[in-house]
Amino acid sequence: MAADAPHVDPSKAIAAIRDARPPATDRFTYLTIIETNLSPAVLPVLNEILQDAELTQEIGWDLVYNLVNLPGSEACLETIARLGNPREVILKVLETLEVLSSDAKGSDQGSDGGQDTEAQEPATLSPHKFITLLGMLAILHKRIKTKYPSRFLAQTLQTVYNTYSPNQEMTASVINLMHSLSGTQRPALPSRKSSVNVANPDQDGDMSKNAPDPEADKDDREDPTEASLQKRLLLSFATWVLEAYANGNEMAWAARLIEFYNPGKMVPGRPTLMAAFREDQVLLARDAIVGQLVALISDLGLHSCTKAFIGQLCEGPSHDTPLAGSEDFSSIDSIKLSTGGGVCLLAYWVFSSTVFDADQPTPAMHIFPEHFTILEKFLHEDPEQQIEKHTGTIESLVAIGLWLRANDLVAVNPTSSVANPATSSSSDDTSSDFMRYLHLTTLIALYHPQLRVRNAATTLAGQILHADPADDDRLRILYDLLENCMFASLKACAITWLREELIAASASTESETASTAGATSVFSGPQALETVEYVVFPNLDSLQGLDQEELVEYLAQNSPYLIQAANFGLFLWSSDKWKHVLPTNSDAAVKERWFEPLQGALDKLEKDTHSGELAGELGPLAFDLDVLRERLPLLAAAEGFRLTEEAARA
Repeated sequence: MAADAPHVDPSKAIAAIRDARPPATDRFTYLTIIETNLSPAVLPVLNEILQDAELTQEIGWDLVYNLVNLPGSEACLETIARLGNPREVILKVLETLEVLSSDAKGSDQGSDGGQDTEAQEPATLSPHKFITLLGMLAILHKRIKTKYPSRFLAQTLQTVYNTYSPNQEMTASVINLMHSLSGTQRPALPSRKSSVNVANPDQDGDMSKNAPDPEADKDDREDPTEASLQKRLLLSFATWVLEAYANGNEMAWAARLIEFYNPGKMVPGRPTLMAAFREDQVLLARDAIVGQLVALISDLGLHSCTKAFIGQLCEGPSHDTPLAGSEDFSSIDSIKLSTGGGVCLLAYWVFSSTVFDADQPTPAMHIFPEHFTILEKFLHEDPEQQIEKHTGTIESLVAIGLWLRANDLVAVNPTSSVANPATSSSSDDTSSDFMRYLHLTTLIALYHPQLRVRNAATTLAGQILHADPADDDRLRILYDLLENCMFASLKACAITWLREELIAASASTESETASTAGATSVFSGPQALETVEYVVFPNLDSLQGLDQEELVEYLAQNSPYLIQAANFGLFLWSSDKWKHVLPTNSDAAVKERWFEPLQGALDKLEKDTHSGELAGELGPLAFDLDVLRERLPLLAAAEGFRLTEEAARA
């Protein structure tokens, strides 16, 4: 390779390249001479020599790999793209993309001896080389004159996708390529202060310099089906790129929607995501890139949210193989769109129409059945792996769900069994549609690697729980979560949702009119707490028999839930407002079976800490224990608890 060649005097190298031009030497000898003398200094002269179209058609394709690895070679490569044999040069460009991508991955695997690989970003093909080669492809594909150009296009798109990394520059280059190959010259989108510009020799260069295709078919008229096939290939490719970009970049669609819907809950003076995406140049560019991708998808024909499109996402097979069907040229229907890309497109439509007030299609769908069906499609098998693999797609599903709930699009027919699963015909059915939907969203809240998405999924889960029109069903879901869920963070959420149900029921009761008097909820009286009391405040006597290590382990696993239970106790017993929902003697029972054993466990750990008997550091648990030590005395001093204690002593 040129990078390994010994230093050569530039003047001698230039003379050698000039003097050895065919017919002074044969083609193979001349290529060897060029490779031996290749350096940045000879590139201007080499570009002059390559203006000979006949010579470039002979040797141009063989220079691609060495040139793309040489700084300053862009002009030579553009000349090869304009004058070389387009079929041979395309194949060489694709081969070079694959080799460079493979080399990058190989160097990544061997760069640190296998140590600390998780802390490093994976090595990828150089964005500059990728952009340069895609610029060549844009020129080359326009030069090919054949009856079936889609067959060249399919191979190109597959290779480009396989070597693409979802950063800003490479994505902008892919968008340029698609614009060139589709023939669309959409005006630049109105900028939100930021955009990413990369070299685009097809649009910026001189097309009059392009040589004709030396292997053009005698009848170079395209097959009548070609235009639709090529458009479908590009549309398929665009949906895969959109999904890859959303999975590779934190778009914060769900978190920003929550901020948009709840401006009053934002902490004054604290930066918001909405503001960050307006002001940070990197984040602005991130939004701009997605906007360009979606605009291109619209230009390629997917510009409305039809029932057929929603139906394919819900009921059709899941397409997770890039450019699935691109090798089958029997019909455009054989070329499949990315299922995840379709979900990301839906999310962008609802997000941008809400936050940016953009004119985007409105999906004709509801939480039940469409959104629920799509969630199940993505999470029915190995949900943890699917969430980690498709982070952007899963966030998109959360964003769509938030939009649907905000627009009261929960169920098609509020009186159906989907909207009212409490009317389910089988009491043995362990989960209604609402319960199963809650299960799916809480999986996202557990496993998504981005905290903002986990929080948004938790918010969505709570919203859909409260949207269940059957109060018995809501109570059953809460009980199931509190009794059977093994994750303390979700049990803590269930307690929060229980408190929200009590507050909502109280507000509803206070606002009842004479015509609705008597129509009360299970959350309006003690029935709800009678049902869940023993799972919110379980018997903790077993803590007394745990050794130090076991006790620390229990508290580490359950501290979020215990803190929320303590907060809930303060909510219930700090005033008389909630006396009407408390079961008889619940305060005394909770104090005896839950409060006192927990307080005793905390006292034991504190004593061990002060005496130095506690082995090891508590780490993050220390903060949670401090919170519990603060909350429990407040609960003990609460009016309800204090009165109960005095009554017991009397």
